[in-house]
Amino acid sequence: MNNGMETILTIEGLTKFYPGVKALEEVSFSLRKGEVHALVGENGAGKSTLIKILSGVLKPDSGTFVIDGKSLVFDHPLQAMEHGIAVTYQDLSLFPNLTVAENISISQSIKKKSLISKRRMCEIASAALEQLGISIGLHTEVKFLSVGMQNMVAIARGLANSARILILDEPTASLSNDEVKALFSIINKLRDQGMSILFVSHKLDEVFEISQRTTVLRDGRYVKTFETASVTEQSLISAMVGRNVLYERYPGRDCKESILEVQHLCKKHNFADISFTLHKNEILGFTGLIGAGRTEVAKAIFGSNEPESGEVRLYGQALKLSSTEETVRSGIAYLPESRHTQGLFLPKSLEDNVGSVILSRLVDRAGLVNAKKKRVLAKKWIEQLGVRPAFPDMLVEQFSGGNQQKVVLAKWLASEPKVLIVDEPTHGVDIGAKSEIHRLLRTLSEEGIGVMVISSELPEILALCDRILVMRMGRIVGEFLSKDADQEKIMNLALKG
Repeated sequence: MNNGMETILTIEGLTKFYPGVKALEEVSFSLRKGEVHALVGENGAGKSTLIKILSGVLKPDSGTFVIDGKSLVFDHPLQAMEHGIAVTYQDLSLFPNLTVAENISISQSIKKKSLISKRRMCEIASAALEQLGISIGLHTEVKFLSVGMQNMVAIARGLANSARILILDEPTASLSNDEVKALFSIINKLRDQGMSILFVSHKLDEVFEISQRTTVLRDGRYVKTFETASVTEQSLISAMVGRNVLYERYPGRDCKESILEVQHLCKKHNFADISFTLHKNEILGFTGLIGAGRTEVAKAIFGSNEPESGEVRLYGQALKLSSTEETVRSGIAYLPESRHTQGLFLPKSLEDNVGSVILSRLVDRAGLVNAKKKRVLAKKWIEQLGVRPAFPDMLVEQFSGGNQQKVVLAKWLASEPKVLIVDEPTHGVDIGAKSEIHRLLRTLSEEGIGVMVISSELPEILALCDRILVMRMGRIVGEFLSKDADQEKIMNLALKG
C-alpha cells in the first residue's frame, strides 16, 4: 500500500460568497496520494461548495488549489476531469431517460467532444460495474432503477473517468449493508492502487471504518484535520457542531386511537397482504433492506402507486388510492425518499416551494396568488423549523441538504396533514439537523398527527419510533414495540423473515 505521505492536492485559502452568505472562508487542507480522506460537517458547513469548486462547477472568490505543483482554479468541469478529478454528487446528477451504459460512459464522450459507439459505451460501463462487483442491465433506462441502484451507476461513472482523485458525496446514503460493504471493498482497492478519495458523509461509523484522516468544516471555516484512528466519535461531533449532541432515544408510547387502517394491500412485484393500523400520537416505523417494498407501500397509501387489491381508511373513510389529489385533500402528506427529484422545485424560491401544495388558500379574489400571504407563510415555517439562511426569496437549490429537507417538511406541514409519511427523513442530513428533525416529528405526533417513518438507519428507527414494522420481500414479517426491539432482532427478520 502507498505510504500515504505524498500530497496530491493542496487547498489554499478557498473563499466563496453567496448573497448574504459566506459559504467558505479561508479553507485550507491537503489530500495525500493513496488515502481515504473524510470530509465532515453539519449541513451548511461548506462541504458542497468546496466540492463544486474542486469539480469546476463554481469559481472561488479567492484562494486556489495545487495539483502536480501547479496552482489552479477551474473555469469549467472539463478542466477538473482533465486533471483527474471525478465527482459523484449527493443528488447523483444522472440523466433519467438515458441508459445505464450511456450514463456511465457520458464523461468519455464529453472529454472527446464527440459521440462514441454504443459498443464502446457498453465496454466502458461493463468495466466500471465489474469494478464495483454488481450487475445492472446496461440498456435499462436509469429512471427505472431504484435510488440505491442509481447511486451505484453514479459511482461507476466516476470510476469510468480514470480519475486520480475521486470525490464521493454521501455515496452510501441509499445503499444496503451488502452494497456498502462491496463499495468499501472497492474504495480500499482503489486506495491501495494509489487513488486519493475524498469521502463526504454524515455517517460517522462509516467515516471511522473507511478513512485514514478526517477534516472538519464548521460554518464555512476549517476546524481541524484528525488522524481518524486517534479521535473519538464524540470529539468529532463536538468539532462539527461546536457542542455535544447525543442521539436521543425517546420512550415508546402505547397509543390506542386509530387514525389510519390499511387492510390487505397487494400489488404484484411490489408488496403482498399489507395490513396495519396507525394510531393518533404514534410514530410508526417501517424498516427492512432496500427493495423490501417499504416505499412502494407508502406511495400506495399516498395514491401514487395504485394497489391491485386492498383498502385504506382514514378515520373510517375509504380513500381513493388512484388519486394523490384526493389523498392530500383528505389529510395525507408524503415526504419522498429523494427530495431533489420528487420533493422540491429546486430552481424556485423557498416561499414558492412552501406554498406549492396549498396554492388555493393563497389566492386573492382575482384568482392570483397573494404575495403577502405567501411570504407570511414562508416566514412562519422558516422560524418554526429553523431554516438557515432565513431568506424566503432564496432559491431552494442554494440551500444545504439539511435545510432543503426542512423546506420539504414545511411544504407538507403547511397542508395541515392528519397523517405524515416520511421516507428516509434524515437522508443526507448531518447529526445536528437529524436531532432537530427527530424532535420536530416527535412534537407533531404529540400534537395528534399520525407519523409513519421509513428508514434504513436502525439507530434512527429505534430512537424515534413507538412501534416498528419490519418488511422483507414485499411483506410485513415482524412487529415490535420500540422497548422490545434491538438492531439484532430487526436485522434477523429483515434478512431471514
